Amino acid sequence: MPSSTFQTHEVTNQPPPFADVNLYLADAAFAEAVAREGSGALGDERDRLAHLGAEAGSARALEIGRLANAHPPRLSRFDAQGRPLNLVEFHPAYHDAMRMSFAAGLHCSAWDHLSTGEAPRPGAHVSRLAGIYMMTQMEAGHVCPITMTNAAVATLLQAPDLARPLLGKILSRTYDPSFAPIPSKAGITIGMGMTEKQGGTDVRANTTVATPQPGGSSGHRYMLVGHKWFMSAPMSDAFLMLAQAPRGLSCFLVPRFREDGTANALEFQRLKDKLGNRSNASSEVELRGAEGFLVGEEGRGIATIIEMVTLTRLDCAVASAGQMRLALSLALHHARHRRVFGRRLVEQPLMARVLADMSLDVEAATALSFRLARAFDRAAGDEREAAWRRLMTPVTKYWVCKMAPALGYEAMECLGGNGYVEEGLAARLYRELPLNAIWEGSGNVMCLDVLRVVRAGPEALDSVLAEIAEQSCGDPGIAALIASVRWQMQDCDMLETGARMLVETLALAAAAALLRANAPVPVADAFIATRLAGGFRHTYGAGRGDIAVGPLLQRASPEAG
Repeated sequence: MPSSTFQTHEVTNQPPPFADVNLYLADAAFAEAVAREGSGALGDERDRLAHLGAEAGSARALEIGRLANAHPPRLSRFDAQGRPLNLVEFHPAYHDAMRMSFAAGLHCSAWDHLSTGEAPRPGAHVSRLAGIYMMTQMEAGHVCPITMTNAAVATLLQAPDLARPLLGKILSRTYDPSFAPIPSKAGITIGMGMTEKQGGTDVRANTTVATPQPGGSSGHRYMLVGHKWFMSAPMSDAFLMLAQAPRGLSCFLVPRFREDGTANALEFQRLKDKLGNRSNASSEVELRGAEGFLVGEEGRGIATIIEMVTLTRLDCAVASAGQMRLALSLALHHARHRRVFGRRLVEQPLMARVLADMSLDVEAATALSFRLARAFDRAAGDEREAAWRRLMTPVTKYWVCKMAPALGYEAMECLGGNGYVEEGLAARLYRELPLNAIWEGSGNVMCLDVLRVVRAGPEALDSVLAEIAEQSCGDPGIAALIASVRWQMQDCDMLETGARMLVETLALAAAAALLRANAPVPVADAFIATRLAGGFRHTYGAGRGDIAVGPLLQRASPEAG
């Protein structure tokens, strides 16, 4: 009998691969937020973002992301003769991802003005973060060293003599993965090593010791001895670290090579076997007399490195919003092509309600993250923007990063079994989503940071609440949230215990006001009806309140562009 008689494998009723999607043009809420909060995203800037959006959403780029995670980095501690190597080896796909982000300037473009001596370009942070939002959807792990390199500049500038020879290498658009001294490289990355076993978030408990050394041409030279429990991106060319100097906890730049050109005494113990973020290496490292250079003043390590930490928190919020967008896009793409019980899945009322409900959180996260990005661009000359930056950085990081894992789970369920297998994007994304809520300050740390700001004085909170009120267009639900924040602030005894409630109320009020002022009416109405007046929602699609499902799905569709 002909073999075709027994042929059973025919693929039907499956969506086409999610690929070749322009991550900028097909995301209306994102494009509007960038234009609103940046410099208009018109002309050349819009063309640049559209080009990057097409590149990051292409089948080729998504395959790069898959390969980089399917073949994680490995540590080579010794060569064949037993000599120490301390090298981290990566699949070529990882380097391809890094080259893409370097070429787009995502590691440095907010600092381009440092090479010209001119004022910062308006909207520089927003423009750079638009690229982060898209590239994290392509492949999230490589964004870690990209983020840290950008953020490190703020700390390095506190040591001008140390920063001067590094800035040209940091501002380069050429990715150079070679293991070589910094002067011989075309471009460099900067990592971070703060966490120790006994301290974690409590970096004042760090035990790494920094001893002053004579000589040194690049600033005050020290010898560091200790152990770092998490050192991010160990293949970086240098690291910012905290260690105990004679006058207390201080910040140091620790390069991979000594000034004499020999490898520095950084001995990697192992790479962390992480839940997600597998393309990116995270390491434990012994500092056995490593050469480091003081950044800032002795005893002011936290104050010196805090600007780097703050900038990484901004990236965490924006990246989580981008990952939420990818999760929603995967669910919508599947639902538009899959037929169930005689209709497309997206036409089933219950599924449509779930997807529309998810889209509200994605739009709110995007609006709030890019409003924060604007504050980083304008804080230097505007007290209101400075207040928003100071108070809303931990609020936004907390709220957006907390929402992301739950939304990623719901998206995975929308895909059914296809979402739970490693061949697709959803499983890898789900493992990635908790990271930003943990990295650079967990939820409780963000809440304590908010309390520190409000206890320092009423100015920042008053300024933020005034802007929320102005943006709310008189909405009574938002006014009730503002009143709730004021009421919570009066109960000093319960302030720390109830800090999460305070932070979530602030985030909801700010997001609702941004949507009321800027989003289409169906989006703002639905968000306020379900999040402010709809009561606590255990799951997507279960909240009270009317929502215009059709317009929400049309706006959110990744195929609309």
